[in-house]
Amino acid sequence: MPERDAPRVVIAPQSFKGSADAVAVASAIARGVRRIWPRADCVELPLADGGEGTALALVRATGGEMRSARVHDPLGREIDAQWGVLGDRVTAVLEMAAASGLPLLREHERDPRITSTRGTGELILAAAASGAQRIVIGIGGSATNDGGAGMARAFGYRFFDAAGAELAEGGGALVHLARIEGQTDPRLIRPAIDVACDVRNPLLGPEGATAVYGPQKGATPEIQRELEAALTRYADVVEAFVGRDVRSVPGAGAAGGLGAGLIAFLDARLVSGSALVLDAVGFDKRLVGADLVITGEGRIDGQSIYGKLTHAVTVAARRRGVPVAAVAGMIGPGHEAMREAGIEAIETLVGASDAEQEAAMRDPLPRIADAAERLIRGRAAARGSR
Repeated sequence: MPERDAPRVVIAPQSFKGSADAVAVASAIARGVRRIWPRADCVELPLADGGEGTALALVRATGGEMRSARVHDPLGREIDAQWGVLGDRVTAVLEMAAASGLPLLREHERDPRITSTRGTGELILAAAASGAQRIVIGIGGSATNDGGAGMARAFGYRFFDAAGAELAEGGGALVHLARIEGQTDPRLIRPAIDVACDVRNPLLGPEGATAVYGPQKGATPEIQRELEAALTRYADVVEAFVGRDVRSVPGAGAAGGLGAGLIAFLDARLVSGSALVLDAVGFDKRLVGADLVITGEGRIDGQSIYGKLTHAVTVAARRRGVPVAAVAGMIGPGHEAMREAGIEAIETLVGASDAEQEAAMRDPLPRIADAAERLIRGRAAARGSR
């Protein structure tokens, strides 16, 4: 069926990591679309899957607002961290990286033995104090390996060693944990807590928080052994305290074990980040009357079908019978799987040379608009030839 004179195009990309955020990407795609279809009704839905940019993307997509809270960074310094309220006015969204993320530290400051998630707990409290009935938490990009102990401290819990001394902040001190005292702040009883978590790592072991994510946070092999022993002790004491196994839950190892802490201290639900985001923005409803969906990300390859947002957008659109195209920074091995999933066309920003890739990273937005224009031009030509 040919598009109407003023076609409706749903533009639902995620960020081009390290290059352009999802909001800017969606806007650039819309500019390219309108060069060929000047009267197009472009619905811009910048998205994120729980990592950096999730709060802003969801706020923009739902007509909500961003807010700020004074919290502590991974080393205990006061900072202002952003969080958001969605357009429904009852759902809050935050990213743990805003308070406890790796980008908040200089290279020489990275030490998961001492970094803490206390600031994430403070951010959650700020969201709860707003009266939110639901809190959505993205947990990508952490600088921590404390199992969410710092977060729990912000809620009022205390952690002691066998001699009755209170433990220091950070993952390393947990090796001396003997008991936990306290109860959850009453403001946290009301809201439901949903955690955008697409990783399946358990808390411990060769696929656990420390082994897989510790090195990027500054953990040498020796430090990894220390932290693994500390999280093992932590898991034992936490399970005795809350009466629940947290170590083997898929996703418990996310964000340095914050997944386990969220389960233990907030009874949080770990859910697919892409599914959570599409639900939050009412993606299915946005597809009603759509003639085309354009999605995109920095790289489309064989990994894109494994719980990634681009794949989720494609599947949801095809389920509604809406054709899908994509703009990508580049394509990699296995990208054919996304075509098999339903993407009809992919336009990339760059060729194979390093110089082209570097140029696109530095100045991506004009290239994104050009790629979107090529998509629509090709689509219009194909329609016209029928």
